[in-house]
Amino acid sequence: TMSATWVGGGYINGTAEYAASSGLVWVQAPWGYALSLIIGGLFFARRMRRYQFQTMLDPLEQRFGKRMAALLFLPALTGEIFWTAAILTALGTTFGTIVGLDTTTSIVLSAAITIAYTALGGLWSVALTDFVQLFLLLGGLFMVVPFALAQAGGWESAWQSYQSLYGPAASLLPSREALGSYYWNWWDYALLLTFGGIAWQVYFQRVLASKDEKTAVRLSVMAGVICLIAAIPAALIGIAGTVADWGALQAEAPPDAASTLPWV
Repeated sequence: TMSATWVGGGYINGTAEYAASSGLVWVQAPWGYALSLIIGGLFFARRMRRYQFQTMLDPLEQRFGKRMAALLFLPALTGEIFWTAAILTALGTTFGTIVGLDTTTSIVLSAAITIAYTALGGLWSVALTDFVQLFLLLGGLFMVVPFALAQAGGWESAWQSYQSLYGPAASLLPSREALGSYYWNWWDYALLLTFGGIAWQVYFQRVLASKDEKTAVRLSVMAGVICLIAAIPAALIGIAGTVADWGALQAEAPPDAASTLPWV
């Protein structure tokens, strides 16, 4: 469930989307959020547990007072709302593609199911469904990869076509050649993901629910590693979906980059 802090529909779909639309160099969320979990575990989880805080804002209230904590609650709430919207959009897109429903109906149904099991079972139900979701998600993605790459002509052919399409942007490493005037924007986003990914109540909820300090730290580091592993098949699917000849496969191409993963 610590891994599921970030590994969800938005994370997986977004990884494939950016691999398909912008090149691997802009696939920053996997390693950025992985680092945020590891840094959060090594430097913040132990202390949050030791002082028996109940929310992410408790130490800020203790240091700066209730008024400042109330003010800082607003960006925290806004971030959670937007992240929830991203998750439900990704879930609705995938659900709609599989069962043939329109996106709006799929999002509403997904939200209703999520609210229902959370209201009935609380954090325990979230933890159990997170575990099942992560198991099915990783298993399903890794099963799809060989098939997707085979339809794209095999790994070597797909990778060569992808490199020809994106050139320097086909690398995970930043370069001025690949990014041009967006070079410093890349670093800005990288720092935002790495350090901005720590200050989330959904993460500290898991930290504070852990058995003890050591468990909170260990789970945070493990979750960071799982974040990276989960992104690998999603990125490969994004590559395969980009270079595949959909016409030759007698299949309809994805309507947009955001639909790459569910379409594949």
